[in-house]
Amino acid sequence: MRTALWLRVSTDEQAAQNQRPSLEAEARRRGLTIVRTWEFDGSAWKGDYRPERQELLEAVRRREFEVLLVWAIDRLSRGGPEDTLSVIRQLTTSGVTVVSIQEPWVEQSGPMRELLLSVFGWMAQQESQRRSERTKAGLARRKAEGKLLGRKLGSKDKKKRKRSGYFRRYAE
Repeated sequence: MRTALWLRVSTDEQAAQNQRPSLEAEARRRGLTIVRTWEFDGSAWKGDYRPERQELLEAVRRREFEVLLVWAIDRLSRGGPEDTLSVIRQLTTSGVTVVSIQEPWVEQSGPMRELLLSVFGWMAQQESQRRSERTKAGLARRKAEGKLLGRKLGSKDKKKRKRSGYFRRYAE
């Protein structure tokens, strides 16, 4: 059977390559042929993964693969219970089996699966919100201590930036 891999990490400090060996080993163990891989860094909170997820769903409609291997369900969605259930339903109604290395129960069917997907979707959403709250609290504490926020004075931005939105107005 043909399979696709979905690898997503949230920050620059994480590496999608950490997920790859386990996913490839699971594909080999099941006798699956990897035909497509989505690998990217993208904040779930900001929705950076949405264009890739839309591309995934279009590949599903074209019947490019029958199995989607993910490290964990929260790599596919952090949008809460509705979003998690929606994307899993879109995949399964199109004939794609979702396999999660961290949550083997995802392959089951029935009402218990729906309940667990809802709970795990809610937990992923809460984890994102709490991480954001901790970051904001840390920034507020540093500001209250009179410490600078952001880059150190004199540092240069070496990351290539998109020429869109606010920046585009001044670049043209």
